[in-house]
Amino acid sequence: MTSSDDSFELYDLRVEVVCPPAKRILCGAKAGDYFELRGEMLYLPPGQGMSIYSISAVLPLLAAKQRKMHKNDWMSSDALVACPDPNCPSLLKIVRTGTRKFSHAETTAVTLKGNEHLV
Repeated sequence: MTSSDDSFELYDLRVEVVCPPAKRILCGAKAGDYFELRGEMLYLPPGQGMSIYSISAVLPLLAAKQRKMHKNDWMSSDALVACPDPNCPSLLKIVRTGTRKFSHAETTAVTLKGNEHLV
């Protein structure tokens, strides 16, 4: 990597609804419903919705799951998030689907040199 290379990689994620068979699901989800996260953009398939409450349960974990981490970090192995409704048995499963390259300069106005005081 040269000093002029400001690239970094993030994982693309797929967040899929997992529902136990024959259980009553209260969040409006169906088994296999999903959304994808590519960079900072969230994509739902055409015609499919997802509860904002379900998305809010998984949202704080997604930025961390997009990044490489130590093999012993619990974030590298734990991938299931419970529906926020305590009476709903559905889960959201976070799966890494690939990597995508980004440029620091194209994603922020702060230069790499502008952060030297933080190191």
